[in-house]
Amino acid sequence: MEENPAIHPNLLGRVAVVTGASRGIGKALALRLAQEGADVVIAAKSEQSTDRLPGSIHATADEVRALGRRALAVPTDVRNEDAVRNLIEAAIAEFGRLDILVNNAGAIWTKPILETPPKRFDLMIGVNVRAAYIACYYALPHMVKQQWGHILNMCPRLSVAPSPGKIGYMISKLGMARIAIGIAEEHREDNIAANTLWPRTIIESQASINLGMQDKSQWRTPEIVCDASMAIFGREPSTYTGHQLIDEQVLSVLAGITNFDGYWCLGQPPANPIYIDTW
Repeated sequence: MEENPAIHPNLLGRVAVVTGASRGIGKALALRLAQEGADVVIAAKSEQSTDRLPGSIHATADEVRALGRRALAVPTDVRNEDAVRNLIEAAIAEFGRLDILVNNAGAIWTKPILETPPKRFDLMIGVNVRAAYIACYYALPHMVKQQWGHILNMCPRLSVAPSPGKIGYMISKLGMARIAIGIAEEHREDNIAANTLWPRTIIESQASINLGMQDKSQWRTPEIVCDASMAIFGREPSTYTGHQLIDEQVLSVLAGITNFDGYWCLGQPPANPIYIDTW
């Protein structure tokens, strides 16, 4: 994609916490934040790479440092309140501030309700909505103190459309949207933004690979999510908050980008692209 000032904000002096940052979209976001000048706290469970789950928090941290920014890798099971509290406290202890929180860690299970045992439902609730709530709970006081902050929850927009085959998943993800739009109003006067972001199409990630979500011809690169996120973080928080966003929408409105062909993994859109959301 061509250089665009709207997707290259100056984040020098900012500190970002990204959950689920050992691989996939989370890792791509951590590296992009570093490229734009931020120091990054990398949170995830993976401390060692495996064949099924390649990547680790330490590998991501090393790549951030290679970009000239400071990094802190914090092993974090986001289902554990103490672990999330420790994550935020470690960020403050290391860097003295917290400007951006990306709740990206996620658990997915796309089966009908009779094939979704309660323990699987509990996992999605714990990793998705509960973890985002707890992270916001511990991050917000620091943002309030400095009167600046961006919270970005990676989840779809609220909808009353039925979701057969993914009821539990959608309950947990749409709860994340409720958190964001609620915080946006509670903390608008504190210059803290809370928004949600979701891709219009399938993004290439370990999840899309492991779950067999089509193939590379139907995937976009994580770059589109990174560009959309940077366009959001480049805005003064109080001027852009409470939105439930799609990546294409953000790039069109905030960056003037209307041609998204360059984001496809194969460099061109498939004949029949699969859209998972519209705007």
